[in-house]
Amino acid sequence: MWLTRKYNHQDMRPHLPLDGVRILITRTRQQASELAAQLESRGAQTLPIPTIELAEPASWQAMDAALADLPRFDWVVFTSANAVKSFCERREQVGASGSLPRVAVVGPATAKAALACGLEVDLMPAQYVAEALLAELAPQVVAGSRVLLARASEARDVLPEGLAAAGATVTIADAYRNVVPQGAAEALASALHDAARRPHAITFTSSSTATHLFALLEMAGLALDPSILIASIGPVTSRTLTELGHPPQIEAGQATIAGLVDALTTYFVE
Repeated sequence: MWLTRKYNHQDMRPHLPLDGVRILITRTRQQASELAAQLESRGAQTLPIPTIELAEPASWQAMDAALADLPRFDWVVFTSANAVKSFCERREQVGASGSLPRVAVVGPATAKAALACGLEVDLMPAQYVAEALLAELAPQVVAGSRVLLARASEARDVLPEGLAAAGATVTIADAYRNVVPQGAAEALASALHDAARRPHAITFTSSSTATHLFALLEMAGLALDPSILIASIGPVTSRTLTELGHPPQIEAGQATIAGLVDALTTYFVE
């Protein structure tokens, strides 16, 4: 339990709920700033050590074929903002044209990315996980509907299997891969060995951030100190962490960055 005071008497500024809390961020370098800014606005010290980096898929063949045939799809489904950005960039690179199918997204960050590249969002579930997206999209899929799923190479098969069971013809097009950043193992080992930098909590915003972090620890011959709290963005990431033997103590109520920050704040002030 963390005790907070109303004011920090050294500088007389209002005491912030996460003052003195060090939090390690495992998101990609490009995406870490949003989470860091929200945590720092509440007083936290952030330590960005990306455990994932985005790379092109092993092959663009499936994506390019789908883009050439895009007007014939009934739906295009995105499960991450990264998938949207990669899809839009590739579409521009290959000069794909024609009408767009209806668009389904997993959550608000993905919707924001879609809108930013000119896509109109037709469906977003109330809960921001693939299972909820499937539950809302499946009733709208009729037998023979063509669905394009743009996703990470490592993504789960909940959506393609569920949509196929509903009668859809599903095309999977890898939009990107999650890879381990160079130097990540050394950066992680340095932070965990240094008492002045060692985090009080580690945030995980996807299953890939979790699997990569614990793979990096194994590569470095390290075990995670049990005093370090694990904070998850939502149930899918929490399930992965539990399967890895590290169930989270903190889980966001809504699978968003804001939800994760709120959950961390609640934990440390209660």
